[in-house]
Amino acid sequence: MATVYKTLTNNDVTSTRTLLHEAIPITGTIVSGTYGAFGSEANVKDYSHEMFQSVYDYPYLSSSANHIFDIAVGYATSALGNNMSDTYHNKKVNIYNQMAQVLMGYDHTGSIREFDQDGDLTGGSKITGSVFINFSRLLIKDEIKKGSFTLSLGTGAYGATTMYHHSTTNLMTIGDTNAATAYKVNSPAGEYGILYEQSPVARTNPIGLVFYQAGVVVLNYGDRLTGSVPATAFDVNGETAEGLLTGSYSPKASANAWRHRINNISFNNTVELNSAVYFCRANHNEFNYSANPTYISGSKIRVKENPDDAPTSYITTVGLYSSDNELLAVAKLSEPLKKDPTNEVTLRVRLDY
Repeated sequence: MATVYKTLTNNDVTSTRTLLHEAIPITGTIVSGTYGAFGSEANVKDYSHEMFQSVYDYPYLSSSANHIFDIAVGYATSALGNNMSDTYHNKKVNIYNQMAQVLMGYDHTGSIREFDQDGDLTGGSKITGSVFINFSRLLIKDEIKKGSFTLSLGTGAYGATTMYHHSTTNLMTIGDTNAATAYKVNSPAGEYGILYEQSPVARTNPIGLVFYQAGVVVLNYGDRLTGSVPATAFDVNGETAEGLLTGSYSPKASANAWRHRINNISFNNTVELNSAVYFCRANHNEFNYSANPTYISGSKIRVKENPDDAPTSYITTVGLYSSDNELLAVAKLSEPLKKDPTNEVTLRVRLDY
């Protein structure tokens, strides 16, 4: 009988890594406006703790609803928090600390490291007041593709027709410009990019962070974002953006206000497909006989018409075995492949995981 098992060497096995991307658009009509009036949308789930709210693509009580993202606000005690008498002060500080310790980690003193505006942890400005948008794993898959994230916000004054998601005027678009080659790697949660204003005017001052593997966006309340979203009136009681953060407003009220200004969010997600490729080589003198009991009849090979004919087999299946000959995987050919001593065959088997 011909060889039944053949050992694969290092030259017979290789591995590949493929990144698959899918475009994800999230429009403001889904985030707010489609499923009810502002503050009581059926696709927005609020919690009794009021520390964040969850947004779905359909009324969340429906079995077909998919979770899109969570939104929350918070600030650090080192800056805004020191002078706060806000009723929700502790909750906002806890939200900030929770996000910071996961995404930024701890410094050499054991203190929670604050979000850094430009990603340089040795100095520079800090993000001490933030809007957090935490995307669901269903959307980002393995990670957000670097350089693909954009977020547009309405910046008009508070009003029924001038600032809601359906407004196409007074929009500010921010994105991770040049992040494909300029991302940061000093986070315990993986890689992250710096968000900059892209339109109506491209600016070089950082306006937030996007953590690619974690799927979290951190928007800075300070500087340009506070001044333009908007400087005059926000969604709750005509409050300014900074006042909404530092005043006695619940995280729920703040989340509602920011969510209602989202005009569009878009990015490409990433699925990392790892493959092991096995080159199963059958030389001219191998696998020309079958172990199938029906291969012979009356001690004669069925596929031979004359005694002088070369032995012939038909390959239909490739089995991958462990070192102790335990079957681990099976690959089927689309049609039987003829094998005899006059030819050699190399079968490429790919195992994805």
